[in-house]
Amino acid sequence: MKKVFVIDTSVLVHDPGALQAFEDNDIVIPLAVVEEIDGHKKRQDEVGRNARLISKFLDNLRNKGQIEAGVSLGERRGILRVELNDGEIEKLPSALDRTCNDNRIIAVAYALQKELNFRVVLVTKDINMRIKANALKIDAEDYETDKINIEEVYSGTTVLKVDPGEIDHFYNKNELFLTNNIYNLYPNEMVIMEDSSGGSKSALARYKTDGKVMPLQYGNQDTFSLKPRNKEQRFAIELLLDDEIKLVTLIGKAGTGKTLLALAAGLQKVVECSAYRRLLVSRPIVPLGKDLGYLPGDVKEKIRPWMQPIYDNLEFLFSNRDKEQKIDHLINSLIQMNMMELEALTYIRGRSIPNQFIIIDEAQNLSPHEVKTVITRAGEGTKIVLTGDPYQIDHPYLDSNSNGLTYLVEKLKNEKLAGHITLNKGERSELAELGARCLN
Repeated sequence: MKKVFVIDTSVLVHDPGALQAFEDNDIVIPLAVVEEIDGHKKRQDEVGRNARLISKFLDNLRNKGQIEAGVSLGERRGILRVELNDGEIEKLPSALDRTCNDNRIIAVAYALQKELNFRVVLVTKDINMRIKANALKIDAEDYETDKINIEEVYSGTTVLKVDPGEIDHFYNKNELFLTNNIYNLYPNEMVIMEDSSGGSKSALARYKTDGKVMPLQYGNQDTFSLKPRNKEQRFAIELLLDDEIKLVTLIGKAGTGKTLLALAAGLQKVVECSAYRRLLVSRPIVPLGKDLGYLPGDVKEKIRPWMQPIYDNLEFLFSNRDKEQKIDHLINSLIQMNMMELEALTYIRGRSIPNQFIIIDEAQNLSPHEVKTVITRAGEGTKIVLTGDPYQIDHPYLDSNSNGLTYLVEKLKNEKLAGHITLNKGERSELAELGARCLN
């Protein structure tokens, strides 16, 4: 049955391609949404960019016909129109602020529901808008085109029960063939082989796309004086130090070592091995009410509070190696020698970054579109590592199912150039592990 979708601003700034995602159903853009888009377009971040893209898209449609009457989105697509009528707002409960754009958008859906024979659905990523709409008996849904079920996200590891003779063969020959990949393993998936007869034999391995599981090549070695403390960290090191894998994703709760491992591998590859020209570390700025402009000083001074967790990890790594040197001096020396760069993610857009080891920390605060933007910055010889915890999201319109990190893990699990590990065991301290485990 054909539907009419009323689209909220939150959907359009999340995914500027959303208007092409509703098949042959009609789309209504309330005038209040156009007004909000106009208010966002001067922002110098992803939201501003997406607002400008939507404005251009609507302007192109305007040139094809009267947008308030409806313009076709193309073959096998519906009609898009900008709706002027929010008069039904006066009939909404008095508790709702009549001047609030969210409520004016709800009023448009309310009016259309009364006058049309089609099912009218308000699509918004704003939870409170969905609650208010449902209270008014208006169908309201999240934008789920890019959603991934967090409970089913690829973990990067699997346990195989195998004959003990196969484990012996693996150790003797340094490989084991899996006929026709009967276990449906993904490229670069880590394998824990256990004795199917209940014995104590076991082995850690990595699956290759040619049907073989191979011993870990890098996972047992120290990385910039950092020793892996559990098998998951060994798996992570295996992916981080393999230059053939160009994209690594690490997911884990606080204290599992995802950022520390990534930094150790980056420093190892840049400082010790000279495999990459520079280590570039970045984080998304999610200011929760204020942006960089409210902080004093130049760009580096503004960024420092947001990058402090990175400095903390760097200090730990350098203190492990050289207790005599001043840590700040070592870090600043690498920056001055152009071997390391700490950058806000805002400034990566538009760049082409060749031959660098890039770490994007707190990547769960990125949308799928922003993750695509980051990945497409990679030049020849560059490796990108994204780390984050999908259960700790600060972005108002993202959750554990819709963030760019989990989206990326699922979309690239079949690719030879990519590898992923979910870290579960906290190693920061007993107290940190207790807090992460018990204080949900």
